[in-house]
Amino acid sequence: MEKFPQLFTERLSLEKIRVQDIPIIVEYAGNEKIAKNTLNLPHPYEEKHAVFWINKANEGFENKTQFTFGIRLKSTEDFIGGIGLILNQAFNRAELGYWIAEPFWNKGYATEAVAAILEFGFDELNLNKILATHLVENPASGKVMINNGMIKEGELIEHIRKDGVYKSVVQYRLTKKEFENK
Repeated sequence: MEKFPQLFTERLSLEKIRVQDIPIIVEYAGNEKIAKNTLNLPHPYEEKHAVFWINKANEGFENKTQFTFGIRLKSTEDFIGGIGLILNQAFNRAELGYWIAEPFWNKGYATEAVAAILEFGFDELNLNKILATHLVENPASGKVMINNGMIKEGELIEHIRKDGVYKSVVQYRLTKKEFENK
């Protein structure tokens, strides 16, 4: 895969994150509710974080270790969030992560974007398994995973440390066989 892929759903396009997106990424990711509900977004979120994210996404694509997409509304091309897969090539699996800006919550965009990424991961990257975790305090993220046929594997107690506090996460999975049979 030489060129960064573009994925399309009914209402969304998933594509390479652009440098021009930095101000809106900082605005949306800077929302404390976003940081509170995600594993890896710091608060406060500054321009340097957005630059780092874009550089890491570009490097990951070049190395084929990561596919990170900006989520855009197809009708306006407005940036509304991010989604991606971090590959573990040794085990032919990937970890899925995503976030949606608060003005776009509860509209089904995360579910739609995750469906596209799962299809990409299994059909284009030929992965055997995709897993995802969410903070126990963010059950809405688990609902997105369930809506996409992902299966709860378990709760990992005090599995991560965020802002100096140990937090539990719930892990979901989908294997290629499960994806093909859903």
